[in-house]
Amino acid sequence: MGDKYLTLSEFNLEGDFLGFLGKKPRKNQYLSLGIPSGNVLIKLPKKLRVALRSSLEIGEPINIYGISKLNRYKGTIKLKAQQVIKISDRAIFHADESAQTPAKIMVCQKSGCMKRGGKGLLSELEQTLCDRGLLDKVTIEHTNCQKRCSSAPNCILMLGKKKYKKNCPQAIASLLEQYLTAEHTCHQQE
Repeated sequence: MGDKYLTLSEFNLEGDFLGFLGKKPRKNQYLSLGIPSGNVLIKLPKKLRVALRSSLEIGEPINIYGISKLNRYKGTIKLKAQQVIKISDRAIFHADESAQTPAKIMVCQKSGCMKRGGKGLLSELEQTLCDRGLLDKVTIEHTNCQKRCSSAPNCILMLGKKKYKKNCPQAIASLLEQYLTAEHTCHQQE
């Protein structure tokens, strides 16, 4: 039937930190933010919960960037934080998985893909990445059948949560370079 939530838009809210809320003590699933129009609850990803627990004080001004999603069945909107910035000292806390998730290439090693050029694809891929100095920046994983036998040989490039299929080694290397350059630029801006 599809996903329960539809992504609406990104949001950027500035206000005062009012505290953490959660269904269980010390879970801190939500952050309460005081803004001029009232109080807003913002869901915190697990990676942010730990970092923020000991660093925020009640009443402290913060800026929150994130994504708003609409529950298709209930008609409610959920706000999920991706980045929290303490305005006083500009400390930035990220929940961006792509910044922490390494790049990975998954190459099918089943007989159908191997017979249709899987060995050649793997060696050409390794050579292309080596030539561009990217081989040590990516993990190459040998997988079982990827259930796309008609398009063999198959490999999937994972950059954060994004999947890229049906790519030649040069395209994979270019996408990887763009991803690493963008990631490096994000870390420099912090």
